[in-house]
Amino acid sequence: MTVVYPAGVRPIASIMAREVFKWWCSGYSVRMDHGKAPVLEALQAFRDLGFTPFNPPGHRQGRGVDPRVLDVVGEAVFASDVISVNGLDDRLMRDGVIERAQQLMADAVDADQAFFSTCGSSLSVKSAMLSVAGPHEKIIIPRHVHKSAVAGLILSGVSPVWLSPHWDAERHLSHPPGAEEVRELFEAEPEAKGMLLVTPNDYGTCGDIKAIADVCHEFGKPLIVDEAWGAHLPFHPDLPQWGMDAGADVVVTSVHKSGAAVEQSSVFHLQGDLVDPSALKNREDLLGTTSPTSLVYATLDGWRRHMVQQGKAMFTAALALAHATRASINELPGLSVMGEEEFTGPGLAHALDPLKVVVDLAGLNISGYQAADWLREHQRVTVGLSDHRHIVAQLTHADDHRTATVLLDALSALVKAADDMPEPPPVDLPTPEELRLETAMLPRDAFFAEVEQVPAEKAAGRISAEMVTPYPPGAPAVLPGEVITQAVVDYVRSGLDAGMELPDPADSELKSFRVVARKR
Repeated sequence: MTVVYPAGVRPIASIMAREVFKWWCSGYSVRMDHGKAPVLEALQAFRDLGFTPFNPPGHRQGRGVDPRVLDVVGEAVFASDVISVNGLDDRLMRDGVIERAQQLMADAVDADQAFFSTCGSSLSVKSAMLSVAGPHEKIIIPRHVHKSAVAGLILSGVSPVWLSPHWDAERHLSHPPGAEEVRELFEAEPEAKGMLLVTPNDYGTCGDIKAIADVCHEFGKPLIVDEAWGAHLPFHPDLPQWGMDAGADVVVTSVHKSGAAVEQSSVFHLQGDLVDPSALKNREDLLGTTSPTSLVYATLDGWRRHMVQQGKAMFTAALALAHATRASINELPGLSVMGEEEFTGPGLAHALDPLKVVVDLAGLNISGYQAADWLREHQRVTVGLSDHRHIVAQLTHADDHRTATVLLDALSALVKAADDMPEPPPVDLPTPEELRLETAMLPRDAFFAEVEQVPAEKAAGRISAEMVTPYPPGAPAVLPGEVITQAVVDYVRSGLDAGMELPDPADSELKSFRVVARKR
């Protein structure tokens, strides 16, 4: 006999209660109906019932849109842009459309609860952090964290306890930290309220979530995982372990990155009792928009249904394609694909997502910035990340032999063109030790302090009042409250000259830096 409970009903939230429920249902199969897609069904009903809205959005399902816009974007985009309150649902949200879709998502990935975010994982990470720690309370954070987490520190006044990542000094990139470093920090900072871990990173390297979660739970503290690049991980056993399966308390994913939802689509997942779900939702309400787009909700809903029904087969094919593509790139002269041998092991990463194809260009004597620009201009191929010697091409379940061939042909052309490219400007790469800056003020205090712009040659020794962030990957080289060093000034200025993208500084040319003003 099969018991099917409605998509809007999740029997019991806590882990202990779920086990009791399973015991009570022993001999039965309890499942949710993942053939349902509540948001998509509500959107279809809105169209079929012929509503005439006199509430937002003002374009009235595209009728008021400039035809020149429709020629580019298409009418279907606007026809699918429906407000949630009195649109997808009634004015009191009685049908629970969004709630049912979120519960189906939670069930699909073995979480207790899931919350949709229409402002990307940048908002989700902030919400998760603020649900664990408040002003002047401490949280353990790896120093290679994304700028959105730093923004969370600035907004909240939370005090960071910085954790050094595992640095690969030879390739100048970082990997997630290990469990023993986490233990040492909790022993040194027992008042820390929890920890934020970033895994996978932009290079696809992953930390040992289970070991780190175990350490956090020994101290009775929650683990938040910024798994923005890992939305696909729950759906195939040959991918690195998914954060919820590894015991994390809150896991944030960006479905637009490695899934099939539109940009800004994010989900944060919750399990256990170390993080209050009402606090998590309250913090999201504090930061999020009151006008969420149905385009995000609908594509998140459809992605979940697609993955439950076909995800394993799709990622089996994607992994086979990735392994073949990596091998073919390795055969091109001057190119080397980074794999487990280069990225995993003691002092490095715990695991690697093979769908992230990290190509080392050192053998061509060109930079990743040059390669990315050349590929876009001459081959109409774009890559996700470029740095002083790497480019990263991400494969997803949507790729196939055709797109892989385009990538291989473009890289083959790059190899032939490299000899005619100018020698890349040098980047003054600091050592891992030189990247560990002294924290003199809380990020919030420095950001909102009285500030001044000082010439670059006078910035060393001053307290930064801004972020200086190579993007991507978006991990700041300098944070508000840190003491600027000459080594980091040389790094970001030479990086800018070499093609590095630095979106944060007030002076985009880095001729000056924004620092905390000295008291007179």
